[in-house]
Amino acid sequence: MEKQLELATFAGGCFWCMVKPFDEMPGIHKVISGYMGGTLENPTYEQVKKGDTGHYEVVQITFDPERFPYQELLDLYWPQTDPTDDGGQFFDRGPQYRTAIFYHNDKQKALAEASKKQLQESGKFNKPIVTRILPAGPFYVAEEEHQAFYKKHPDKYAQERVESGRDAFIKSHWIQK
Repeated sequence: MEKQLELATFAGGCFWCMVKPFDEMPGIHKVISGYMGGTLENPTYEQVKKGDTGHYEVVQITFDPERFPYQELLDLYWPQTDPTDDGGQFFDRGPQYRTAIFYHNDKQKALAEASKKQLQESGKFNKPIVTRILPAGPFYVAEEEHQAFYKKHPDKYAQERVESGRDAFIKSHWIQK
């Protein structure tokens, strides 16, 4: 009997920084950088980064829900982001860098909405959680140079995480003291 794999799609700012947390986890089959949410078919990175196509930079994760349930993906997703920032993420500004959870079925939608509500009610942030929960639409794979960026350019990747403010934010807001 063949395993039933599922898709999860998350926008958390620059997709370069969103691959590694999910990649190589047990039950994760692949993580692909791409674009979702816009109206332009087959957008390029250059088009999306202008911020006027309606697309988000996303990672699409193919996973085995029996080994890595969707709830665990959500639990891993939130701490990669500033869910209160509606203008982008860290030093990446613009609508293409906003946070969103794109659901692929009703169960994912319900779990995403419940996790967002739980985060809002936790008091962890004193501003509203603005991460959108949206139906998944067409997914466009980003150019090869953007795939597994952390593996191809480890120094640039590490520099990007520090200079963007992402690591400092995660440390100050998400890592338990």
